[in-house]
Amino acid sequence: MGDEKPEWPADLTGVTESVVTTLGPNELWNVAALGLHGPEADGPVTATTWGRTRTWRNFRERGEAYVQFTRDPVDFAEAALSVREETEPVLPSADAWVRVSVERLADGEEGDTQWVEWALVPEEATVERRVVPTTNRGHAAVVEATVAASRLDVSAYDREALLERLAYFESVVETAGSKRERAAFERVRELVDAEWESRRHR
Repeated sequence: MGDEKPEWPADLTGVTESVVTTLGPNELWNVAALGLHGPEADGPVTATTWGRTRTWRNFRERGEAYVQFTRDPVDFAEAALSVREETEPVLPSADAWVRVSVERLADGEEGDTQWVEWALVPEEATVERRVVPTTNRGHAAVVEATVAASRLDVSAYDREALLERLAYFESVVETAGSKRERAAFERVRELVDAEWESRRHR
């Protein structure tokens, strides 16, 4: 019984967006967004890193991470689009977190980009707050905006289409988002390039 691994604090199906912290060579915790792929059959939860990112490096060199579930849209936007480092591994906004060991499962290339698939195995799990789930279109729009913004400089994607998508998500946030979602979208604007800013004012 004592050797049993802890379980994930929620059922993970499809792709669940999370925030992950990994310890870098400077002994600070790098904060990034990470999509968790729900397990198939009895397999592990997996995640894929794209390119030689800090998360990829720290997964490879440290072999562990803290996966966090947060409802805070500002924390998520910063994790997805900026370089953020913290002295502690768990963000104050995390409703739950899981310390995981990571194991390389597969790797390859798509276009000019290297990808690596990792298995994430829970070693320790804590629920900080139990919450009643709600559906907020503004929050979902922030998440989707970070995906579009992260692809602006990727040649495989149509930049103009992405800018149009960002403008749409902005309108959703303005209509359906809370103050925190609006603050998150302002942070997205700060973190993407000036072209989108100029396009918004045309």
